[in-house]
Amino acid sequence: MAKTLLRSGNLDDFQAVGGGGQAVFESALQIREALRLRKQQAIVDCLAIPQVNDGGDRVDWYAPLDGDIASWNTADEDERFRALRYLENTLSSVESLSKKSLQSPKTAQQLFGSLLSKAFQFPSENFLFLVDGKPVITFWGFVNLNENARDDVLDCLRESLKPEPMPAPVEEPEPEEPAPTIVFEQADAPLIAPPPVVRVTEDDLYSAEPAPQVVPEVATPVEPAPAVIRKKRRVPLWSLPVAAVIVAAVAAPLLWPKQAPTAEPVATPAPAPVAIAPKPVKPVVEMAMNLPLHQAEVLPVKAAEPAPAPAAQAVVITAIPKDAMVMDAVQVKTGSTKFLNGTWRAMLDIKDPVTGKAPSLRYQIQNNKGIARVVQGDNVVCRSDIFSGLHSNGELMIKSRGNARCSDGSRYPMPEIACKAGTNDVAECTARYDAKTVVPLTFKKAGA
Repeated sequence: MAKTLLRSGNLDDFQAVGGGGQAVFESALQIREALRLRKQQAIVDCLAIPQVNDGGDRVDWYAPLDGDIASWNTADEDERFRALRYLENTLSSVESLSKKSLQSPKTAQQLFGSLLSKAFQFPSENFLFLVDGKPVITFWGFVNLNENARDDVLDCLRESLKPEPMPAPVEEPEPEEPAPTIVFEQADAPLIAPPPVVRVTEDDLYSAEPAPQVVPEVATPVEPAPAVIRKKRRVPLWSLPVAAVIVAAVAAPLLWPKQAPTAEPVATPAPAPVAIAPKPVKPVVEMAMNLPLHQAEVLPVKAAEPAPAPAAQAVVITAIPKDAMVMDAVQVKTGSTKFLNGTWRAMLDIKDPVTGKAPSLRYQIQNNKGIARVVQGDNVVCRSDIFSGLHSNGELMIKSRGNARCSDGSRYPMPEIACKAGTNDVAECTARYDAKTVVPLTFKKAGA
């Protein structure tokens, strides 16, 4: 009976995870068959059946069971809760079987346990379907691009089951008091009556009593009464020049400078010269040379003191970065590149001119052959075949067979990578695009 198609997609749109230097998807059918032989049918029924097209870039996922099909988002809340509990119990069996296989002395069993520990990774809840009420995972062994495997595989399903927060109640504004209405007949009347105009003449300013003020009948705050203006005494203008003349006559003698009488200089006679006799010079008395004399002694020559030994410096042991590529010294000496097998994330010290971020570059290598995949900022995926090898001096070389072909029809230049063993045999690599463009590069294990 033909199986039901659940979902299809391009492999370049996702990132494969794996273990033991191998991707889970490369052994998907073998993993399902191994589980069936171990009588783990409950685990097998949770994994959709993949089928790759002839081009090798697209995969279809089919349901392993017959029955009504519903996506995770269209199922009701009760069905999703039951499916989540079913997956939690299944994952407990998967973890137990994986640990048991990793403890086996056989290499094949260890590889199976390593792949099984990453088999239930899937991109998001949109890739989970309910077939006759049982959960079935498509694109298992994959995660979204530029993402690592989740510690909690079912975390995305639990997030979708969280209830949405209730919106905060909006308080209605209190009604405002209505504005006072104006009758149509009173529309032309002024809102505030203007104060009356009071005219003041020059004679009123010199009157003995202040002019009466008319207070307007308006409901305004009472202001203090104006100050009383007293009658000013008029001074005749002809008296000002006379007073000025009198003041000038009195003050003039005081401003004249007092001049003292000039006395004539008195001539002082010059002093007479006085002869000064020189002082007598005393003769120098010869000093007696009474120095003590002793027999010379020969002192022994002291041996030179040895220079202090330099203090021993403490040995600093640096830790190996997590998931870093380690070029095993024994393998390098024998010409083996087993340390290179697996999926690696290459981090370049360059930026994309469009997004300003470094492009995502991944290498999948097995026995010195593999594929390089580049994801640019505008989600354009480029692929190229690569090969690797060791020189006699221990230098690792990774080269591509021409430029990478991109999904938009363009080509992407692939660098020539050279690595040497550094501190603690951690690979120190550079990527050379041409004779003038050489940038640092770091390899880290992907999917770990």
